[in-house]
Amino acid sequence: MKTQTALILGLIFALIIALFAVINVDPVTVNYAFGSAQWPLILVILFSVLMGGLAIFMFSLFRVMALKRQNKELIRLNEQLKKEMHELKLEQREAVTPAANSTRLAPDGD
Repeated sequence: MKTQTALILGLIFALIIALFAVINVDPVTVNYAFGSAQWPLILVILFSVLMGGLAIFMFSLFRVMALKRQNKELIRLNEQLKKEMHELKLEQREAVTPAANSTRLAPDGD
């Protein structure tokens, strides 16, 4: 459901940008650090949206990689703690359960 909602919102956003870009087809002057050029406003808008999407993708990619690394570390730590807990439970059972070859003492008076 979350994926469908994100997809629908993304399509609506893309439609709004496309409509806005089609309405604005007049040529504009784009100033660069080394010069300027005339470009249709539709291309400037689409290029800006593309660069923004690429920037968001790169930031999210780094975040996903960091979360995967953290997840692997936590899984390793969880397995280690499970092993330690199992060993402690075995030690506790051995301490509570008497050994099979131990002698049993009869109560006084028998």
